Amino acid sequence: MTKREQGVREATVADVARAAGVSKAQAARALGGYGAVSEQVLSVVVSAAEELGYRPNQIARSMTTGRSNSIGVVVGDIENAHFGLALRGISDEVREAGYTVVLVNTDEDLTAEVGAVQELLQQRVAGLIVAPCSSTEAAHLESAHDHNRTVVLFDRGVRGWALDTVRVDFAEAALQVGRLLLDAGHRRIGYVSSLRVEEPYKQGTDLGLSPVADRVGGIERAFREAGAEWDRSLVKLNAASDDALAAACADLLDRPGPATAVVCSDSRIAMGVLGQIKRRGLRVPQDISVVAYDDFPWTELVDPPLTVVSQPVYDMGREAARALLRRLGHRVPAEQLPLRAHLVERASVGPAAGSPAA
Repeated sequence: MTKREQGVREATVADVARAAGVSKAQAARALGGYGAVSEQVLSVVVSAAEELGYRPNQIARSMTTGRSNSIGVVVGDIENAHFGLALRGISDEVREAGYTVVLVNTDEDLTAEVGAVQELLQQRVAGLIVAPCSSTEAAHLESAHDHNRTVVLFDRGVRGWALDTVRVDFAEAALQVGRLLLDAGHRRIGYVSSLRVEEPYKQGTDLGLSPVADRVGGIERAFREAGAEWDRSLVKLNAASDDALAAACADLLDRPGPATAVVCSDSRIAMGVLGQIKRRGLRVPQDISVVAYDDFPWTELVDPPLTVVSQPVYDMGREAARALLRRLGHRVPAEQLPLRAHLVERASVGPAAGSPAA
């Protein structure tokens, strides 16, 4: 084949086999990563492929092996910078192993998540990394497992199923948030999250194996330590849209005896809460204190800089990818990073008006 002919069309497996001096079947096995070939055959085939600029036909490969070189990632809200940073960790890790990422956003809707998993299975993804909407409704994930697809959960868990799960430990940091606010004299502490629940939060509400459960639990524990009672009507969930977030803030800030502090479940919620506070002409922290989960650059640049709970989001995505690659047979070291959150105190928490701390 002349170089002119190579410029007209892409090299095929047959071209690589001919250049390497092996059979087409041997070249296909070496290039596809299935079956057995000797080290010598693998070496000459790879050299020939590089020389010819061979690019594998991934559709044909997936038909042969039953899976593609893609990893499916399912998240609840890609607008949330938390998931964007975790996705970067996933992508950086799987790229080195020769995989690409197919991302699906579900808006924290279980029906959408079920459809996303089914669609990714039809695309023959090699494995799935999922931030599940529910800790109990997992039949679609079990189905993926039954179809011989590796599933790794991140950020949230599923009850009663032994899946690799990569989560951050919030227990100590959430307790510190509660103590910090209580020590500053706050008793009317609000918490705002987009987590979907069917009923308003009350004592004993099941928040699943979610970060929200850990964070609310930390504040509950701090109140118990202080011998105080938390008004649980100040916990506002389902704030997934701008309108729902505005309604949650109205209930916290406009009621008789309004919240004197608000804990925001993530950076998107925090920006919305700060906007609602500004619209009411309130000052942080003189009129109301604010704590946010996730330490992104903007949280330190606003005035005043926000007190935050920092968590290793990028590392969580990376660890989820490494767990998946190990399950797929890659020799990835079983390194376990300490995925713990920690409180970063800045200037957005002040004494509650009228309290002894003030």
